[in-house]
Amino acid sequence: MEPKTPTTQTTRRDFITKAAVGLAAFTIVPRYVLGGTGFIAPSDKLTKAVIGVGSMGRGHFGYDGTQVVAICDVDTRHLNKAASMLDKGVKTFSDYRELIKLPEVDIVHIATPPHWHGIMSVDAANAGKDIWCEKPMTHTIGEGKRVMEAVQKHGSMFRLNTWFRFKDTFYGMGTTVKPVKKLVDSGLLGWPLKVTVGKHTGYDWKFYWVGKDNLAPQPVPAELDYDRWLGPAPYKPYNEHRVHQTFRGYWDYDGGGLSDMGQHYIDPIQYFLGKDHTSPVSVEIDAPQQHTDAVGTWRRITYTYEDGCQIILDGEGKDTNVPYIEGPKGKLYPGFKSDIPDLERKLAAFPEPAPQMTDFVTSVKTRQKFALNEENGHRSCNIVNMGLIALRLGRSLKFDPVKQEFIDDEGANRLINPVMRAPYTI
Repeated sequence: MEPKTPTTQTTRRDFITKAAVGLAAFTIVPRYVLGGTGFIAPSDKLTKAVIGVGSMGRGHFGYDGTQVVAICDVDTRHLNKAASMLDKGVKTFSDYRELIKLPEVDIVHIATPPHWHGIMSVDAANAGKDIWCEKPMTHTIGEGKRVMEAVQKHGSMFRLNTWFRFKDTFYGMGTTVKPVKKLVDSGLLGWPLKVTVGKHTGYDWKFYWVGKDNLAPQPVPAELDYDRWLGPAPYKPYNEHRVHQTFRGYWDYDGGGLSDMGQHYIDPIQYFLGKDHTSPVSVEIDAPQQHTDAVGTWRRITYTYEDGCQIILDGEGKDTNVPYIEGPKGKLYPGFKSDIPDLERKLAAFPEPAPQMTDFVTSVKTRQKFALNEENGHRSCNIVNMGLIALRLGRSLKFDPVKQEFIDDEGANRLINPVMRAPYTI
């Protein structure tokens, strides 16, 4: 058997691509032919490794068409609990860099806090792996650029784990996004459009994800490698409220309810507005002054695109009777209700939205881009990160969607690529 090197990984990927083109159905091909060791055919399960096996990571063990062969966590309690849920042969690691070197791993699933998503995604792509990453895609705009570059350079398949642009009832709308996309494409609402995301259109901003500004240093638990948990984030004394379930309340690792739910809510809007290859040109905020460490709440965030379309994030539930989408010709409310007479009959005359690749196992086997990938995922994550930067700075901002940088604001641009704690880099 030939050595399992990056060259072998490339050969394996080329083999899958050629096989997918030449066959209508997948043939039984031993994994050793493709450069792996598990003797699992492409017609069967792909192998997966999960980095971060707290409650989120453990919830992703059972996806159809995949088999978990390795796990990683810097907390031994999480690692041991996760290992007890899997086959005895699963490999366990405290350092993800060892895990991504495994030649038998097809997919690396990243379920860590967001401040790790960028570095791990780039390292996994450099190691020739396909990637399934939790939302938000990255903690900064600059990290998103680096992920996109690495994934495309190495030909990896990338899936971001928010799925509302292609399946499941879309929160308060009472429907999947597909008919919303069809309605927007039809032009029946007119243009430009304003989309309001808040309590009265069915969206909860989870303002319980706020930090504490008076954390007292505590001893680091024996089971936790806190230095490795921090990774690229600035060093701060340990307190249990910084880690695990409550990390979302601190700017160094996440961004509160906006970062937790923002990409779930905003990514489908990018999709149905047809904005997957661009970004808003401005972000305006109405919020209390934020603490430098602990994330707080906000009242309203308004994003505006070059063509006048807007996304309104209503944090205080101010707009009680607001439509979800409002255009010059009509409005759409939760439950797919509209002020357009006989909407369903009129809509039936228009074509359905283009089909999407919505199965990641098939994406990996055929090398077809997943519906939510490194490109459109980066763009919708940009919107979240634009809002977080504006909140941290306490001011509204102008943005260049081509250069992907802020206009005439050096302070904001420094937060696109904030300095990472040595020796970490991306």
